[in-house]
Amino acid sequence: MYTTLIDPATLAARIDDPAWVVLDCRHDLVNLAAGRDAYAAGHLPQAQFADVETALSGAKRYPQADGSDGAFRGRHPLPQREAFIEQLRAWGIDDATQVVAYDAHGGMFAARVWWMLRWVGHEAVAVLDGGLPAWQAAGNALSTEAPAPRARGTIALRDTLVASVDVNEVLQNVQDGGRTVVDARAPDRFRGENETIDPVGGHIPGAKNRFFKDNLQADGRFKAPAQLQAELGSIVGDPARAIMQCGSGVTACHNLLALEVAALPGAALYPGSWSEWSADPSRPVATGS
Repeated sequence: MYTTLIDPATLAARIDDPAWVVLDCRHDLVNLAAGRDAYAAGHLPQAQFADVETALSGAKRYPQADGSDGAFRGRHPLPQREAFIEQLRAWGIDDATQVVAYDAHGGMFAARVWWMLRWVGHEAVAVLDGGLPAWQAAGNALSTEAPAPRARGTIALRDTLVASVDVNEVLQNVQDGGRTVVDARAPDRFRGENETIDPVGGHIPGAKNRFFKDNLQADGRFKAPAQLQAELGSIVGDPARAIMQCGSGVTACHNLLALEVAALPGAALYPGSWSEWSADPSRPVATGS
């Protein structure tokens, strides 16, 4: 069972194994059609497309009892756990299935799948280290053919293997302290200098910045566990008292995966992240480094 990372050679040897499911998670925050277009142009054999906007996200607002819209939950809020289980079954995933997620962005989006599978209690999920570029660099081919239909999966909803917090808990922490908030966005977004993606710029007061790409080597693969442990440990402190966030709860999962690789488990995800936080002008905002 692979529970964090998997290398291209290992995946290539099992790519046709019916007990394995491969998910292509390529995406673009600005061009929402880019991931599906890239999948159509060429993907790993047997891979199915996992759309960040639909399959990996839920309603941005929950309807209220009176029929009105509820509070904005962020750009990529989590779906209901039961709804996500139904999606996993549609992909043919059973309780014993080994799931492998990949993208072409250093695991930026694949880590979201990794965290969400653990969120519904499925441990056998890993991210392809280096993603599609590493797969091709190893001499493996891509396919443009749709994978053969799979039988509907039977995965069951189990107790979660991860922790999460909501916006009220994060707000309370700003007031009381005691937990370390780590933001995975690029430094310019953290400082409040990228209005294209973040209309309201800045970060949660007191947050630290750990850009998700800092978890990677120059070739796009994850750094060694010991190096990640040294780097992340100095930022996070006690993982059980840490909260990972980003723009919308996607790239924060990359830092959570890196912590797991570094043997520093236990940090929580703030799923709504900056897109939810900044939607309410009453919440405090910090800018700059």
